[in-house]
Amino acid sequence: MGNLETIAEKICASFEAKNRVRDETLQLSRELIRHCAKAIRATHRGEFEQAAELLATAKALASTMVERVADYADLYYAGYTQDALKEFAEANITYALITDRPLPDPDELGVEYAAYLNGLGETTGELRRHVLDLIRHGELERGEEILAMMDDIYGVLITIDLPEAVTGGLRHTTDMVRGVLERTRGDLTLSLQQEKLQQALRDFEKRVNSEG
Repeated sequence: MGNLETIAEKICASFEAKNRVRDETLQLSRELIRHCAKAIRATHRGEFEQAAELLATAKALASTMVERVADYADLYYAGYTQDALKEFAEANITYALITDRPLPDPDELGVEYAAYLNGLGETTGELRRHVLDLIRHGELERGEEILAMMDDIYGVLITIDLPEAVTGGLRHTTDMVRGVLERTRGDLTLSLQQEKLQQALRDFEKRVNSEG
């Protein structure tokens, strides 16, 4: 038992080092999520240059966070780390789709596939928000284009039928996407019908005025 104290000191030193990394990772994950939220908000406001700058900073934060936990698989796969990377994926996908840029690849983002797919699913909530803004501005044709993107996302997610432990709870996200998609389809369909009715009334008024 003469070496018990030495073993205990070694273990404690290892735990302390891991705890420091954990604390640093938690801080980085919060900062990453904050930048992603700001990037999404800037995207919705049409402040695309600012959104791009925020995403660039977020990418640096994500890379640093992943590097910090490289030696600790359990910290890398911890909920707060993967949630932050999911938000990072969501922010980048939202920006790309709204600005008509190519969809970012998960490998380029440095995001696990499960986190990427869940981020992709949650992007539909942001796209719904964008569609509602388009409806308010009368840009229904663009709204239909965004709805088609949402439909494509759902069409892909519904085909991934694997255990939740593998996909990170993707089934729940897919169920959410279906609800968001159908509500958005209903809102857009109603707006299109109203637009057609208003156009018919305008045409009728023009015809009456021309005959008068």
